[in-house]
Amino acid sequence: MDDLIRVLVIVVFLGILVSLGSALFHLSRGSGSNRPHTPEDSRKMARALTWRVTLSLVLFLLLMAAWYAGLISPHGIPPGR
Repeated sequence: MDDLIRVLVIVVFLGILVSLGSALFHLSRGSGSNRPHTPEDSRKMARALTWRVTLSLVLFLLLMAAWYAGLISPHGIPPGR
């Protein structure tokens, strides 16, 4: 089960990175002198950023649900040190 959670987290994180890259592409696409920025580029950029926010919320909820179910546990520096 830990492997399934790990794969899901990686897939969602990669989706976040892809949506950020897509938004960057649409942001920089219209900044040249040859091609003006179009409203369609703005819509695509906003859609990509909406996907990023949605995937970030999904990732957060997935991690909280896995922690609550005991599938993952925090580790590292013990509290009080």
